[in-house]
Amino acid sequence: MSTSTEQSSPLKSGAAGAAQFAGWDSRKYNYFEPKGRKASHYEDMTVDVQPDPKRYLIQDWILQFADGTPTYSETWTAAKCSDWHKFRAVDEEWERTHYQRQSTIVGMITNAIGNARRSGAVKRFDKTWVKVLEQHLGAYKHAEFGLGTATMHAQRYGYTQMINSAILTNASYKLRFAQDLTLYLGEIALDLPGFDLDSGKQHWLNDPLWQGTRLAIETIGGATDYLEKYFAVNAVFEPLVGDLFRSGFIMQVAAAQNDFVTPTVVSAAEGDYERNLANAVELFHMLANDPAHGDANRALFSAWLDKHGALAADAAKHLQPIWSIPHAKAAQFNEALSSSVERAQLIAKEIGIPFSLAIEA
Repeated sequence: MSTSTEQSSPLKSGAAGAAQFAGWDSRKYNYFEPKGRKASHYEDMTVDVQPDPKRYLIQDWILQFADGTPTYSETWTAAKCSDWHKFRAVDEEWERTHYQRQSTIVGMITNAIGNARRSGAVKRFDKTWVKVLEQHLGAYKHAEFGLGTATMHAQRYGYTQMINSAILTNASYKLRFAQDLTLYLGEIALDLPGFDLDSGKQHWLNDPLWQGTRLAIETIGGATDYLEKYFAVNAVFEPLVGDLFRSGFIMQVAAAQNDFVTPTVVSAAEGDYERNLANAVELFHMLANDPAHGDANRALFSAWLDKHGALAADAAKHLQPIWSIPHAKAAQFNEALSSSVERAQLIAKEIGIPFSLAIEA
């Protein structure tokens, strides 16, 4: 992609007309190289919103930290890139479209829960299934919150606004879904006498089934490399644990327990993940195939996969007993895990790295 200057010698002036950049002679003020034939609204609102001395700040960073670290630094991740500004999010989401989509999701969930309660659907849930929702869906919301806080921290360190926006929307979806589950369980508790809203937290903190998941989440949150967090969330934990529990259990089993409401709530998170995953694969594929740093990046990503994959695999195996709780066994853990492993393998292949984990139920 073209940079802001195309001069044979370093630019010394910031005056108008001193440089000839991409689209410099256009009356539409197109100052960057778009991904397609013309710039999208997403690109107009995102590209180069975050400054970079390599492109336009000829006086170097205007602000720095006390130790001399610039406002944004390429050293905040071990991954390297020839041009960080090349990345474009697949979903092309920016501020306005993000709020619009979030509002639509919240409205959908609110209407579904309201209609279910008015029709008395919650009271027809299988009694054993109610305990699953109380204890284990209530525990899982803490995992979603952990992923949200990890990506919220990670987004601050992205080198470009495009990367920051993709990670930030990821965080926003996670935090919203954790809230969705909290509000949903609170709503159905009004129709279920004795429903313990504190049970999920206690299972998250003390139940052996969830301690592997806690360790995996806390390890992601403790990583200091922002791209390691983003990679671990979307390429490792989500397919092997998050999607395993949401899609391989809740979405498959709920209907057989007379519950058509919970899958509606959880389906929003499934859609969120598809968007987050597409953005993550786009970024890591770009880095894995970087002309100058591709080999080093692939080795780095493989190390991250081994580290977080081992924790995610252990977390997944610890969740196996949950599949045996419902009266109507509509799904098998082994099949769900195999599907999750297959998806994780496909994600690694799309990025361009080997999948060396051996995961068996």
